[in-house]
Amino acid sequence: MNPFKKIDLKRNKHYLFIILLLFQGCQAQDKKPENDIEEIQKNAIGITNKVAFTGNVDFKMAAKIATPGVVHIKCSFKPQSRQYENEDEDGFYNIPDPFKDFFKEDPFFSPFKFQIPGSQKQDSEPIIGSGSGVVLTTDGYIVTNNHLVKGADQINITLFDGRSYSAKIIGTDPQTDLALLKIDEKKLSFIQFGDSDTIEVGEWVVAVGNPFNLASTVTAGIVSAKARNINILQDQGAIESFIQTDAAVNPGNSGGALVTLEGKLIGINTAIATPTGVYAGYAFAIPVDIVKKVSNDLMHFGFVQRGFLGISIRDMNSDIAKEIKIDRANGVYVDSVSVNGAAKEAGVKAKDVIISVDNIDTFTSSKLQEIVMRKRPGDKVKIVLIRNGNEKKELIATLKKLEQEVKIVKKENPYLLKDLGVELVEINKEDQKKYKLKNGLKVTKLFDGKLKRNTNIREGFVITRVNNLDVYSIMDFIKAVKVQQGGIILEGKYAGDPTFYYYAFGL
Repeated sequence: MNPFKKIDLKRNKHYLFIILLLFQGCQAQDKKPENDIEEIQKNAIGITNKVAFTGNVDFKMAAKIATPGVVHIKCSFKPQSRQYENEDEDGFYNIPDPFKDFFKEDPFFSPFKFQIPGSQKQDSEPIIGSGSGVVLTTDGYIVTNNHLVKGADQINITLFDGRSYSAKIIGTDPQTDLALLKIDEKKLSFIQFGDSDTIEVGEWVVAVGNPFNLASTVTAGIVSAKARNINILQDQGAIESFIQTDAAVNPGNSGGALVTLEGKLIGINTAIATPTGVYAGYAFAIPVDIVKKVSNDLMHFGFVQRGFLGISIRDMNSDIAKEIKIDRANGVYVDSVSVNGAAKEAGVKAKDVIISVDNIDTFTSSKLQEIVMRKRPGDKVKIVLIRNGNEKKELIATLKKLEQEVKIVKKENPYLLKDLGVELVEINKEDQKKYKLKNGLKVTKLFDGKLKRNTNIREGFVITRVNNLDVYSIMDFIKAVKVQQGGIILEGKYAGDPTFYYYAFGL
């Protein structure tokens, strides 16, 4: 069982999250918007000084500043359509017996309600989820977790003083698990951005949120670690570089604030590691330097575009160090470099070890990803690396947009679709309106293969997710299938039918 839990009350089952890591940067425009959220905050609040403590630590200031800027979020979700064939297997509906062996012991698939096209039985009660959010501006921009609001039909925001509002989603970014909301109000209390780069392990921090619907709960702890990658985000290309803390965080804290003793935001609480489903001493927050970038992009453009350095990376270890004869076991090892990518054009080569980017040490891949994702295509980054064991080089790379990259594809990938017996095309704008979807791949042709032999899928079906991973392109589909061992779940819709269908098969 994966002990890492998303803090979300929508479901009370266990999850197994699967991730295919890509090395990416984010961008929205080459030119930085003049009125970004941090500038708006500074203009509203003025300059604040760092608090110095000479005696016992006092959390009152942090609580007083942060608590009014944390909101209670309640989300309503439509009940899922499903057909009940046999309810004695805890929601294990309509999977052919041979495939139950793939799924019944896997907690990832337990939340799915499997349905055969044409079945109409439906739960009558809406599903309610509860969590937290952080006010970023006086005019009602609020940041929270994407997993809290994704798919919500109604979002209600309750402020610290009890006032309640309906909220709309400005934009979401599954790769960082962040979402930006907006309510119509002025002169709101907000939490000023801090600096997650300068926060140190061992510093005091305060968590503010609404655990178990207990409004405005404040807990304290220390920074236990930085740049943690716990492989919990389910979207392809996810960026994980969590701040770890031992401040008490529980279900309902999701989307809430992690602040310094000065009351400045350094993270958005997102996950806990626990064997029981509640606090066990390990909580994880998205660093505020990621929050700044994503929230500004969502506010100005409604989405976060992504660019690539164009390298495949992994953490250094002692085995790699011995192989390449280097006297350090930390850093980021370059497995491969894509043709025409930004890194290759800068002079990065396979087997290089990247030790810093823009003068920030990169001891882990997750830290490197975090640094680059704050940039935009066209931005230059300074890369310091070690080559051939002892040759130190400093290179300048100009980040590129996704369409400028040549993807690295394994030779066997083109044969995957043939093995499944399917032809796929990315949906166009007309299909998006017809199916009421933003992403997906349409099944244009089925021939003899695993899909036709093992499922009732029909031509015209649009696949939106594979094993809980959103798919936007055929490459997304291939990577999502390749990363999974054993069972595959396809999620999607047919034209004119609002129901989401699930098809299960084994590789």
